[in-house]
Amino acid sequence: MAKSQYRRVVLKLSGEAFADTTIGYGIDAKVVQRIADEVASARTDLGVEIAIVVGGGNIFRGMSGAKRGMDRARADYMGMLATVINALALQDALEAADQPTRVQTAIAMAQVAEPFIPLRAIRHLEKGRVVVFAAGTGNPYFTTDTTAALRAAEMGAEAILKGTHSGVDGIYSADPRSNPDAVKFTEVSHFEVLNQRLEVMDSTAITFCLDNKLPIIVFDVMEPGNIARALVGEPIGTLVRTA
Repeated sequence: MAKSQYRRVVLKLSGEAFADTTIGYGIDAKVVQRIADEVASARTDLGVEIAIVVGGGNIFRGMSGAKRGMDRARADYMGMLATVINALALQDALEAADQPTRVQTAIAMAQVAEPFIPLRAIRHLEKGRVVVFAAGTGNPYFTTDTTAALRAAEMGAEAILKGTHSGVDGIYSADPRSNPDAVKFTEVSHFEVLNQRLEVMDSTAITFCLDNKLPIIVFDVMEPGNIARALVGEPIGTLVRTA
């Protein structure tokens, strides 16, 4: 059996990956369960410690609310609460796959999840539990991409797995869905992502990964089996690392 190239990783899932494709929002239980089954299998078969950061765009996006005239901070807090709903759905699916799981939130809500405590989260990972981080960083104006970068550094993760959901299987020179001449990168540096304004993560997250020498693997999480493939190092997407 192939071995994971990493001891501990943070998997970043957008909320849109959970959406019911027939209506474009909400939660598709079958998709969530399929992703949960893959995470559970990777945890058991490859022995890798996995933490997950999930977005909330399938329910509410803070930026969308702000564009409609809402107070930006209030809209972002609503987006953070949406990530908690997704995290609880993912926890339920993971536990249905017999994978012990803990949800930790950056906003205190003791009835549904633990508060985010770095040492406790690390201990959960060491005991074979999956930890799902919700409510972003707990602060407005920061994306869940930045949350993934921050939590990866705090957990001592060796890589961030950035799962895409829109049929794009990595980083391209342009949007391949609208530009047939777009070229896919197999490997690119953090500097190149920033300088060429490649759409991977927001610039705050990329800069943070650069400063902390955190590699990012960008791949299509909607393709069954890709989580394990990314962990064992198969060339399925794009690797972002320090030049």
